[in-house]
Amino acid sequence: GCQFPHLDGGERPCRKRDDYLEWPEYFMAVAFLSAQRSKDPNSQVGACIVNTENKIVGIGYNGMPNGCSDDLLPWRRAADSRLDTKYPYVCHAELNAIMNKNSTDVKGCSIYVALFPCNECAKLIIQAGIKDVIFMSDKYHDSEEATAARRLFDLAGIEYRKFTPRCSQIVIDFDSISRRAGQKPQ
Repeated sequence: GCQFPHLDGGERPCRKRDDYLEWPEYFMAVAFLSAQRSKDPNSQVGACIVNTENKIVGIGYNGMPNGCSDDLLPWRRAADSRLDTKYPYVCHAELNAIMNKNSTDVKGCSIYVALFPCNECAKLIIQAGIKDVIFMSDKYHDSEEATAARRLFDLAGIEYRKFTPRCSQIVIDFDSISRRAGQKPQ
């Protein structure tokens, strides 16, 4: 149990952990973990949609459409023809998260994304009724796509904000479940 006797015969209560993941870190971590499913050699992006009860209702990452072989379609960013790049084919994480939703709709939900959405994803987010966008990186801030996305979000009344994590890394240790309580990792 959690209680254990002191030498003086009294018991010292067991306190809950104070280094647990808070909801925003948890949801952004889920987005980043799902990004690891992406086969894109240049950019791996994940998205996690959450309702007002802190329940995850959709997860996605960037990849080729279902049934379209990602061995036959191009992954390159530049080529003589745009048709030989990934851009006409790849589905972004936000699109996949919305399409993968496990509830009837995502109205009023928040979406956690690794990268600020492009204008195409902004349109999908708006049309799906998502009200809040939480993003980690805005590295394409000055691009036309990001500028158009912000314009659309502003017009539609969608809140968007940069995520500031409490810690820079979350380590997933598959061996931790086998260690006894109080035992330190090797």
